Amino acid sequence: MKKKLTIKQEGFCKDFIATGNASEAYRRNYNAGKMLPDSVTNKAYELMQNVGVTSRIQKLQVILQKKFEVTVESLTKELEEDRQLARDLGQPGAAIAAIGVKARIHGLDKQVMSNDPENPMPATIQVEIIKK
Repeated sequence: MKKKLTIKQEGFCKDFIATGNASEAYRRNYNAGKMLPDSVTNKAYELMQNVGVTSRIQKLQVILQKKFEVTVESLTKELEEDRQLARDLGQPGAAIAAIGVKARIHGLDKQVMSNDPENPMPATIQVEIIKK
């Protein structure tokens, strides 16, 4: 059976994640006001050698990474929801903008410019959406 972390150890883990500094995390969770800086560093180092503490820090890091993970897939889903909401609210401009952003994040937008003097393009750049 695994031994649970103390409240101070759990606080240390969370503050280490927040600050990235073991000594600062130690100061925030232990009575270190009268300790010398080297003593704080040594105590923080000892905590970082505790398997339970390092395991908890690793778990918190994974949770944090997942919480803020942004992928093309997640952005596409959000943009599709936004596009549909814009259509439902009668906001075609916003719906079209969402489509354009979706095309960009998937690399489907293409700037087309003509060098043909017989068929010149206007001064503005036209965007063509290509189906894969």
